Order: sequence, then structure tokens, then C-alpha cells
Amino acid sequence: MSAQGQGGHLSVLCTGHSVRPMRILLLIPAFALSACEAMMVPAAATAPAAAPVNAVATPAPTLDPTPPPRPPAAARTVDQFDTTSAADKAEALDVKVDAPVSALGTTQATLGPPAEPGIWMKTPLVKALVMGRVSYNGKDANVELRPSGGAAGSGSQISLAAMRLLDIPLTDIAEVTVYAQ
Repeated sequence: MSAQGQGGHLSVLCTGHSVRPMRILLLIPAFALSACEAMMVPAAATAPAAAPVNAVATPAPTLDPTPPPRPPAAARTVDQFDTTSAADKAEALDVKVDAPVSALGTTQATLGPPAEPGIWMKTPLVKALVMGRVSYNGKDANVELRPSGGAAGSGSQISLAAMRLLDIPLTDIAEVTVYAQ
């Protein structure tokens, strides 16, 4: 280490490097961090307002001539979102085991949009809206099968009411067997 005077400035050489450029190098991370902070804006200030959970642009096509009503805008609980009538639920559980069906296969199913009322499943196993049956852990329910438009093997979505009828935990990814009537 040696001290040299150049142009009236005292520089200290450490293994061939002057202290002045080292100071500049030490300031770069400080400037970088301050720039990051300037870019950080509270999420509430920049994020668009989230759409309400029960906001569905248009009702999904259905085979049900009298579909259940949409949940109220203030719906927050499972019971408030499930607007399916007791009669519709009883009809869904009235499975005719001897009725001719066509096995479509198995699929992984998760909870679909809770604001879409009814007893249905969106699945890539069908190409058109048809009535069908879904089996889970030995329990069956008649459901409306809606095409999801997804690729084969991409999984399915099942309505809140159907999950409740089949006793599928709402947070599960359930393997179900699907039949067309």
C-alpha cells in the first residue's frame, strides 16, 4: 500500500487499484437498491379492482329448463353459494343404476366457479352438453356434463353443489369416474 499525490488528491493504492474507483463500485449497489424501492408501489395502488367471486358474465348453457338462481352478490359461505334446490339435489341423487350409460373415463376434478349454480361438471371427456353421472368413492350423482374445451387429460371442474352431493372435500383434487347417459 502506498500513498501518492496526483493533482492535489491523495489516493491510496491497494494492489494496483485506487480507492476512488472502489468507492464508486461500492455505491452501485446502493443506487440499485434505491431504484428498486422507487419502483415498488403498493399493490392496491396499481392492481385493478378484483372482480367479485360471483361475477359471471353470461350464464353457462344448460339442459335444465329451470336452472337455480345465481348466488347473491354478498355470498360468502358455502350455503350462500349453493343455490340448488332440495328437489334438484334429490333428483341428482336418484341414480338409476340399471340405466344404460357409456363410461367416458376417469378425470381429476377440482371445484369449479362457485358462482355458477347447478349440478354440473366441465370436462374434456365430452364435446357437447349432455346428461351424465359422476362416481366418487362409491357415491353417484346425476350431473350435467359440459365441454371444457381442454385437451384430453387436462382435468375437470365440478360444481359446488355436485361436490357437496358426492361428499368431495372442497379443497381436494378428486379422481372421479364419468359416465354419459
